[in-house]
Amino acid sequence: MTQPRRDRLGKGLGALLGEYLAPAADESEVRKIPVRAIVPNPLQPRREFAESELVELAESIRENGLLQPLVVRPSPDTTDRFELVAGERRLRAISRLEWEDVPVLVRNASDETLLVLALVENLQREALNPVEEAEGYHRLAERFSLTQAEIAHAVGKDRSTVANLLRLLKLPPSIRKLLEEGALSMGHARALLTLGDDVRAAELARQAVRDGWSVREMERRTRRNEGPRRRKQGAAATRDPLVRALEEALQERLSTRVSIRRGRKGHGVIEVTFHGPEDFERLFELIAGREASEVIG
Repeated sequence: MTQPRRDRLGKGLGALLGEYLAPAADESEVRKIPVRAIVPNPLQPRREFAESELVELAESIRENGLLQPLVVRPSPDTTDRFELVAGERRLRAISRLEWEDVPVLVRNASDETLLVLALVENLQREALNPVEEAEGYHRLAERFSLTQAEIAHAVGKDRSTVANLLRLLKLPPSIRKLLEEGALSMGHARALLTLGDDVRAAELARQAVRDGWSVREMERRTRRNEGPRRRKQGAAATRDPLVRALEEALQERLSTRVSIRRGRKGHGVIEVTFHGPEDFERLFELIAGREASEVIG
């Protein structure tokens, strides 16, 4: 990095945006480079871009031209390439128009600034789902050793907001996927985090989506599960850690509660819990490799 991290973050969000995203004060700063010479932002937190959104933007650029140049930085790997700093949607739309050249501003941005600006650009448009936003903050924390307070300052959010989003990454993958798809809200996710039980949380998440639970209903259901969970945690602490590890592996694979009870001479029972006919069919297909209807149909 070319300057101390804290000094740069101390300039605040407005300074970062002004320096890298605002139109150039001098038109001579804008130059044209081949579209094929631009590679996507390697730290772009957004994974999903709506097709309709890109079609609409491409049509607008076709009719009105590009109102604001893209922002790029020289590629650290080769002299004839540039990495995108800001303008992912515009670059994707321009690619559809088959332009050969595009106006850009070239800036020497650090990796840290690259990630912060990509986050900010998407946050301003409310384009990130909660999981993408949380993963972006996690990368800032891990890659650049930023505290939650520093991240919050850099992206213009409250520290508590950043902390709550980062907690989402503790949820099992099945729940994070429902969040990404918009089937569950942040309120649902916060309630599920109180359980501390991935398997039960995944079960409630699927039921919430299936039955259309409100956040209030989810909170009520999770409170009901807290008492039994605490009692079971005390009992589980005395069990064989190897058996618990095997149970956890099966639970992660099947997304439901699994209990292993060992008997004498190596015998025992594996108990798999299901919740209704649909859940049974899901589990049967996972275990047997074919649908239940193929067996009994």
